[in-house]
Amino acid sequence: MKPARLIVMSIALVAAVSAGYLMLKITSQNSDQPVRTVVKDVTTDRVLVASSSLPIGSRLNEDNLDWQEWPENAVADGFITRSTRPDAVEELTGSIVRLPVFEGEPIRSEKVVDSNTRIMSSILPSGKRAVSTEITVETGAGGFILPNDRVDVIMVRTSEDSSFLTETILSNIRVLAIDQRIQEDDEGNKTAVGSTATLELTPEQAQIIAVAQQMASRLTLALRSVADVQDPDTGGADYLLSGDGGSTIQLIRSGEITNIGAAK
Repeated sequence: MKPARLIVMSIALVAAVSAGYLMLKITSQNSDQPVRTVVKDVTTDRVLVASSSLPIGSRLNEDNLDWQEWPENAVADGFITRSTRPDAVEELTGSIVRLPVFEGEPIRSEKVVDSNTRIMSSILPSGKRAVSTEITVETGAGGFILPNDRVDVIMVRTSEDSSFLTETILSNIRVLAIDQRIQEDDEGNKTAVGSTATLELTPEQAQIIAVAQQMASRLTLALRSVADVQDPDTGGADYLLSGDGGSTIQLIRSGEITNIGAAK
């Protein structure tokens, strides 16, 4: 081997050994230093939340309300905090839920109304009417219809020849309430059990169902999928209306409608 090459290799070997020694020494020094953990203090406040899911019409009490620690910078306007309302649980006891509240959700004043408030009028949108109709387990989807579900209203009536006729007179109608009684079975399934369903209708739809209640053998509610919520919900069986502004009188006889003249 040429002397020049041998000298170059020797210098490279010495440099490598020196670099490894320096790296080992630096690592050893760093391992001897204690590891510092930086803990940032977070200021918290207690927010009033629902300890269980609350459907429309539920009454608030100490069993379904709870205080939960929240970072102070995450407390939004409208949240009820213990620092501002320490007696909120006692103050809200008996209040009625006007919009669904889920477990762990902060209680907001716009979702509850005072127990003395007319709950139905407070949840009814402007321009709509609340109309009740009798139901049974057989005509109410087996009791599985809950507030805020969407239904079709089917009229069953008897014709002059004694045959049965069925017709969907209202479609995609929102259910406001069903007797406000919720029962839960052993498997955790919730059903509304009652004999009356209250529906959200336009003034014209209210007239339609009023006529249908008089001429029908029974009215049945057919539960719709939640995917249908965007479907039209303001139509109906217009032939059941009594005419423009009530200018005619309708005679209902044996399930048949006859316009008999102008109203004076």
